[in-house]
Amino acid sequence: MSARDAVLTAVRDAIGDATPPAAPRGYVASGGSSRDAIVATFVERVRDYKGVVVHTDDARAAVERVLVEQSARRVGIPRGLPERLRPPHLELVADEALAPEQLDQLDGVVTTCAAACAVTGTLAFDGGPGQGRRALTLLPDLHVCVVAEAQIVETVPELIRQLEAAAAAGRPIVLVSGPSATSDIELQRVEGVHGPRRLVVVVEQ
Repeated sequence: MSARDAVLTAVRDAIGDATPPAAPRGYVASGGSSRDAIVATFVERVRDYKGVVVHTDDARAAVERVLVEQSARRVGIPRGLPERLRPPHLELVADEALAPEQLDQLDGVVTTCAAACAVTGTLAFDGGPGQGRRALTLLPDLHVCVVAEAQIVETVPELIRQLEAAAAAGRPIVLVSGPSATSDIELQRVEGVHGPRRLVVVVEQ
């Protein structure tokens, strides 16, 4: 008997016929806040993470303004990004399996998302149209993400429910809360190590 089998056998013998305890389900599964309160909480949380939030009723103009302010002239876009979100006066580079070196040379990237969570300030990506592959939002230093107010849910369980279909279909799920940052070394915050150093969330009314 291998060491692995010996360990598993010991675990099974210890458990015997015992019924595993039921997982507690007393957490809040759905929020009850107003739409305005949910959006306000999301904006506050994103800013807590040092992300920038722009609230607008003209997403294309807001996206272009943000890119210009961030000195981004050559911008990557994923397949399926709606035409109404594509700035007309900047160089847009479609991600047709761009190599890592090509992605790294982009000034930024513009995407949509699948959903967002207010209490955690989290953006969720499930590989759907307009969201792009993970590499596209990982290598450029600037990520501009457009989120419709209606996509923002209040709680984590609500967010998970929004992603169930994509998960069941085997699509990759990525959750992003703020710009990339780590404090692994001597608790000193370093930004941009594991992803974009700058995150701008455009909240569309």
